[in-house]
Amino acid sequence: MAIKTEITIPVYGMSCQKCVARVTAALRDVEDVIEVEVSLPQQLGRITVTEHGPSRDQLLEAVVKAGFQVVAPVADDISASAGQAVGKDITGDAVREARVFAISGMTCANCAQTIEKAVAKMPGVAMASVNFAAEKLSVEFDPARVSSEQLIAKVDALGYQVVTEGDGDLKEGRAQFYWLIFAASLSIPIMPLMWLAPFGKATIYLICALSTVVQFSAGLTFYRSAWASLKNRSANMDVLVAMGITAAYGYSLLALFRIFNLSGDVFFETSAMLITFIRFGKWLEARAKGKAGQALKALLHLQAHKAWLLIDGREEEVPADRLSIGDHVVVRPGEKVPVDGVVIQGDSAVDESMITGEPLPVDKAPGARVTGATINTGGRLVIKATRVGSETTLAQIVRMVETAQGDKAPIQRLADAVSSWFVPAVIVMALLTFIAWYGPAQSGFLFAFKMSIAVLVIACPCALGLATPTAIMVGSSVGLSSGILFKKASVLENISRLQVILLDKTGTLTKGEFAVTDLLTADGVSKQELLKVAVALESVSNHPLARAVVAYQQGSEFVPLPVNDVKETGGFGLTGTIDNVPVLAGNRRLMARESIPVEAYDQRIETWAAAGKSVIYVARGGLLLGAIALADTIKDGAVETVARLQQLGLQTIMITGDRRASADAIAMQLGLSQVEAEVLPEDKLEVVKRYQQKGFFTGMVGDGINDAPALAQADIGIAIGSGTDVAKETGDLVLVKGDIRDVERGIRLGRKTLAKIKQNLFWAFFYNVVGIPIAAGLFYHGFGILLKPEFAGLAMAFSSVSVVTNSLLLKGSARKL
Repeated sequence: MAIKTEITIPVYGMSCQKCVARVTAALRDVEDVIEVEVSLPQQLGRITVTEHGPSRDQLLEAVVKAGFQVVAPVADDISASAGQAVGKDITGDAVREARVFAISGMTCANCAQTIEKAVAKMPGVAMASVNFAAEKLSVEFDPARVSSEQLIAKVDALGYQVVTEGDGDLKEGRAQFYWLIFAASLSIPIMPLMWLAPFGKATIYLICALSTVVQFSAGLTFYRSAWASLKNRSANMDVLVAMGITAAYGYSLLALFRIFNLSGDVFFETSAMLITFIRFGKWLEARAKGKAGQALKALLHLQAHKAWLLIDGREEEVPADRLSIGDHVVVRPGEKVPVDGVVIQGDSAVDESMITGEPLPVDKAPGARVTGATINTGGRLVIKATRVGSETTLAQIVRMVETAQGDKAPIQRLADAVSSWFVPAVIVMALLTFIAWYGPAQSGFLFAFKMSIAVLVIACPCALGLATPTAIMVGSSVGLSSGILFKKASVLENISRLQVILLDKTGTLTKGEFAVTDLLTADGVSKQELLKVAVALESVSNHPLARAVVAYQQGSEFVPLPVNDVKETGGFGLTGTIDNVPVLAGNRRLMARESIPVEAYDQRIETWAAAGKSVIYVARGGLLLGAIALADTIKDGAVETVARLQQLGLQTIMITGDRRASADAIAMQLGLSQVEAEVLPEDKLEVVKRYQQKGFFTGMVGDGINDAPALAQADIGIAIGSGTDVAKETGDLVLVKGDIRDVERGIRLGRKTLAKIKQNLFWAFFYNVVGIPIAAGLFYHGFGILLKPEFAGLAMAFSSVSVVTNSLLLKGSARKL
């Protein structure tokens, strides 16, 4: 048996999975390298080499040539990249750590921008991005210059809180509900008290007391948030709400007690009802945002928390997070597999539907791989842990989805730009509204005052801030439930721009497994006789064509003939003897070498060759027995996928290393009219570049590891995964189930998500463009339309809810994918 050696080397300068793919490809190109595993979080490469393989220095040299480092570099300055808040004190080559923090206390998109900008300015921070809908802060930083604790302290200093993952939504939802009930129980009685006045003139003091309690209890959060925002030199939505409720309550209080000689009507109900309605909207919004992230939360709950560790033949129950690589773990029937590993003992069937979407349990025997969070449905298994904790498949998928949901789509920049000046603009409009009604319109102080309050509270930057991230959250969740993983929010948006899509043949459109398609027998020879000789010889070989011939007869009743003196010659085929009679199985060159005539069958053989099929000739005793045609089998759904991609208006092209005639034959079966044939693996990247240089937005579909350079070069790289190690996949989009039909489904989901984003932005802008003029009384004289401040606040609350609800409609797409 050949001796293998594992070498571990440091790799610095990687910032994403495309970097991992470049390093992996560079190391694979080194002669005598058997296997490569590169870890982005650990900044390490593990390389398995042959006994006479490369030295550690040669592997380090390959990493350096690929553009990466093997020594931890010193941080320096870089310029900001567009689309996200970027720090100024870390180089692209420095060792980076990526963290995602759950944030509570944000009330609108301006809060998110405040956190993003402040964290990005910290020394050692390379990038900071806040997703308001997901309530997540994503940070890339140099741990040598800034710690996680310092990042958390910065968020706290801004007036927000870093909370435990999963706790934020639950606590916020409950808190909003309790405050809503409290505010409503005090606000609702105010209306009948105003109408009925059961205590005569003293009733107004009871109304004042109820309103005061609501103002400084349920309404206190708006003051706190507004103060924190103003301290940070920004203005969020709560600044507008605080101004509105203070104006309504403050004027009514002054008028009631005739302070500063103010007198006239009071409207305590306005501030109380305004607080209640906004609390109602916040509760609905928290519920809707919770639903948007349900798929990811459900995935987190799949993890096994306990495991049976096998120690000296004894089973001991331990927490799953205590397991290490190499541990032997027992999985009993009905239990979850706690880690990724290899079966070393036992036979069973495992339900992998939560990872791959495959509905039927998959049989497992010694040597088979199992994935954490899948369920053992049959017998007892003993597995050897190969990946634990954050390196398991489930953890990788969760990280990938969190990254996508925490990322910002390019279209979000428009909403961010508007939100930054939105609040000051609304304050100016409220002042102009008051001046216009009190001055030129001469409508009286109280009327003008109420109109300006309505303008303050109807304006809603929240709907703008929620428009993109909620659609991204739901879109990525729908993809997750279908085994379609988007690595970044930008992919969900940009995939709809695809014009050209290149499909790798082997492993993508075809199974990469040969199968017997035709048999040709000489005169007087039966098919059974032909196959007996062929299977006898081919059963000795490990060649793909040989395995296909043997597989063709598996399950049949006949027993292969005993064969002796078998010899396999590369580029020719197999020779041997059966009952001392020489037998042959190979190509035309072997037949010519052994002087066996085959010309009589050339016409039929040429037909097979034109169809892209491989041919094995079989002979015995110097005479041809016949020939066997084999072809790479087309994947189920490949023809359907090609047709659907073309219906989407995409220029669909197959890329393969096959000869032109063979490639054209397979393309015809698939319904493709364009083929890039005779392309060497290393030249696929150049083909992608060629289409990009022509101005096409280009996608590439292939194996996430073997086609890494081409996938990395493509505008959208789509990796047909196997569900076992998604972190290694280079593609921007990873199809976990390995189903070719998911290519078209992913593109359709991206288009639907972008459509939802545009709808949300339209309604958010439309609401403010129409709502603010109505609140300002622009249509009062002509149409008699007047909006009370409390109902303006209700409209503001529902604008956010409507955007989130519209995004949730994307969930219906899951059933249609």
